Amino acid sequence: MLDPLVRPIVFPILAGLVCAVLPDRPGSRKVWERVRAWLTIVASAASIRWVWPLYAGPLNDGQPLSSAGGWLRADVLSGFILLATVFFSLMIAIYSHRYMAGRAGQRLYYSSLLWSLGLACGVLLANDVLLLAVCWGPLAVTLYLMIGLSGGGASEAARKTLILVGGTDALLLLGAALMWIERGSTSLVGEPLDLNESSNYLAFLCFVAAAFAKAAAMPLHTWLPDSAEKADAPVTALLPASIDKLLGIYLLVRIATDWFRTTPGTDFLLMLLGAVTIIGAVLMALVQHDLKRLLGMHAVSQVGYMVLAIGTGTTLGIAAGLFHMLNHAIYKSCLFLGAGVVEQKTGTVNMDRLGGLASRMPVVFAATLIASLSISGIPPLNGFASKWMVYQAIIESGQSSGTLWWCLWLTAAMLGSALTLASFVKMLHSVFLCKPSPEIRQRVIERAPWPLVFPMVILAGLCVGLGVFGRATALPYFIEPAVGQSLAYSGTWLPAHASMLMATALVLGWLVYAMSFRGGRFRRVPTYIGGENIDETRIPGIPWGTSRHVEVTGVDFYQTVEQLPGLGKLYSMARAKVFDLYEVIGKLINPLAGALRAAHQGVLPLYLGWFLFGLLAILYVMMERSP
Repeated sequence: MLDPLVRPIVFPILAGLVCAVLPDRPGSRKVWERVRAWLTIVASAASIRWVWPLYAGPLNDGQPLSSAGGWLRADVLSGFILLATVFFSLMIAIYSHRYMAGRAGQRLYYSSLLWSLGLACGVLLANDVLLLAVCWGPLAVTLYLMIGLSGGGASEAARKTLILVGGTDALLLLGAALMWIERGSTSLVGEPLDLNESSNYLAFLCFVAAAFAKAAAMPLHTWLPDSAEKADAPVTALLPASIDKLLGIYLLVRIATDWFRTTPGTDFLLMLLGAVTIIGAVLMALVQHDLKRLLGMHAVSQVGYMVLAIGTGTTLGIAAGLFHMLNHAIYKSCLFLGAGVVEQKTGTVNMDRLGGLASRMPVVFAATLIASLSISGIPPLNGFASKWMVYQAIIESGQSSGTLWWCLWLTAAMLGSALTLASFVKMLHSVFLCKPSPEIRQRVIERAPWPLVFPMVILAGLCVGLGVFGRATALPYFIEPAVGQSLAYSGTWLPAHASMLMATALVLGWLVYAMSFRGGRFRRVPTYIGGENIDETRIPGIPWGTSRHVEVTGVDFYQTVEQLPGLGKLYSMARAKVFDLYEVIGKLINPLAGALRAAHQGVLPLYLGWFLFGLLAILYVMMERSP
C-alpha cells in the first residue's frame, strides 16, 4: 500500500508519463487528445481526495503527519496550500479541455501540467531542504516547456523564465548548505536560526531570493510579464498566477517563521521590497496596451501585498499574507482565463483593437468584472477582505515598533489599490464597454463554450463568497489553523452586514431606473462630442461608421500618466530595461562570454592546448602544497 503522503506526488507524475507515452497518430489524434484531457481532469480531481486527509488529519489532531522515513511531512499550513494547488490544477485542466483542443503540443502540455502538480505537492510535503530543492528545480523546467509551447516569440520568454527562476535554485542550494553547516541538518523541523552571524544572513537572503523569483517579486520579477504576454492563458493561470505564487509565498512564510528568527532589519527589508513591488508594478500596468501583459504586471504588484504583510513579522501579518495569496490566485486565475477567451474569440489581446465584448460575452464579462473589482480591493469581495487585513497588520506593526515607517507602508498599499482600480477601469472600458473597433464589428463572435466559462464562474463565485463569508469560513478553517492562533483586529469590518446594505442599495437603484425607463422618462440618443453626433460626423480619410477614431480610448487616455513630472524618466528607464535584472546581468557577463567564445573556436588542437595548460597548472599547485 502506497504511503498516503507519497500518493499526491507519485500519481500525478505517473499520469503525466501516461500522457507522454499515449500515441499521437494522425488518424486518431482527436481521440487521444480527449483521452489526455480527461486523464488530466481525473488525476487532478483524484488528487483532491488524496490531499484532503493530509489537511484534515493535522487540523483535527493538532499533530503533523510524517512518513517515508521522515522525508515527508504534512501540517496544517502545507495541507491548506496543497488543497489550493490541486483545486487550481483541476480548474485549469477543465479549461484546457476546450482551449487546447486541436492545438499542437498537447502531449507535452498535459504531461507538464501533471508533472507540475506532482512536483508542487513534493515541495509542500518535503520535510528536508534537499528534497524540497529536488522538487523545486524541475518546476522551472515544466514552466519553461509550457511557455515554449505557445509559439509566437514565447521561446525567448521561456528562456528568460528558466534563467531567472532556475538560476535562483543555486541560491536555494547554497542556503541549504549554509543551514547544514550551522545546524548539522537540513531538516525543516528544528530550532530557527538566529541572524547573528553573516553566514546565517547569507542563508536567509539566499532562501528569500528563491522565494522572490518563484513568486515574481521585485527585483526578480521580470520573467512574469514577458511570460504572461507570450504564453497561453491556461499556462499563465496555472503556474505564475496560482501554483508558483502559492509555492513562493509558502517558502517565504517558512523562512520568516520556522527557519529563521527575523530581526527588525530583515522585516524592514521585506516591507521595503513589498512596497516597491506594489507601486512599481502597478505604475507599469497603467500604460500597457497588451491585456495579458497588463495582467502580468498586476500579478507582480499583488505579490507586494503578501511580502509587505509577511514583513510585519506579526501573526496577523502572516495570516494576511496567506489569505491574500489565496485570494490572488483565485481572482488572477479568473482574469487570465478571461483574457484567454477574449484572445481565442477575437484573435487579439491588444486593447486598442477590442471593445464592445460585454454584450457578446456576457458571462465572461461578468466574471471578469467581479475579478477586476476584487483585485482592486472593492468591498465586499475577497480582495478587499485580505487587503483590509494587510492594512490592519501594518498598523499593528507600527504600534509595536514605535516608528513611523508604517505610515509609508500603509500609503503604498492603499495607493496601490487606487492605481489598480484605475488600471482595471481602463481594461474593462477598452475590452468590454467602449464601442467595438472595426475589426470586432466585422467579426462573428460566438459565446464561449461551458468548459471555458465554468472555471471562471467558480472562481468569480469564490471572489464573492470569500469576501462576504470569508471571516466565517476561510479564516477559522484554513488561515487561523495555519498560523496556529486566533486573529484579533484593531479595526472593525462586518462583511455580511455591509454586503446586505450594498445589495439593498443596488436593488433599489435598479428599481428606480426600471420604473423611470418604463415611464418613458429616458430617451436614447447617439453619442455627442463637442455638440457633434459622432455617428454621423464625416472625417476626411476615414470611412463612414468608424466613429471610434474620434473617441479617446481608455488606452490613449492613460498614456498621459507618462507625462507626469518624474514618471516620464522612470518609464523611459523601464523601457530601456534598466530595472530588468536579467538584462543587467546579461550586459555584465557579455564581455566574459565573448572572451570564452574567442577561446573556444571548435579547433581540436586549441582544446588540447587548454587541457594541457590546465593540467600543468593543477600539477604546479599540487607540487607547491606538497611537503
